[in-house]
Amino acid sequence: MPQERVLHTVHRSMNKPLTIWGAERRLFFVALVMGAVTFNFFASLLAGIGMFIVLYFFARWATANDPQILRILLNSAKFRTQYDPAKRTLETPRSAPC
Repeated sequence: MPQERVLHTVHRSMNKPLTIWGAERRLFFVALVMGAVTFNFFASLLAGIGMFIVLYFFARWATANDPQILRILLNSAKFRTQYDPAKRTLETPRSAPC
């Protein structure tokens, strides 16, 4: 007896990243805080706004290319590298027993 196919509707908003002005919200707040830090450090409003704008457009680009990039970068430090095909290890040749 064939099983009946079951379809579950998934709303588009469930798969969309949470963004502020098109940038992922955590990256947006990092850009905002770094702009404020730059403003306080250099005592220049222009430097703070410039830093925010540069980081904001980088955050928009990162969100458009891969919305999960921040999660991947933050979690990458937790896990040990188990296999890296690009990494070459130099093995010393073992002499054959005589």
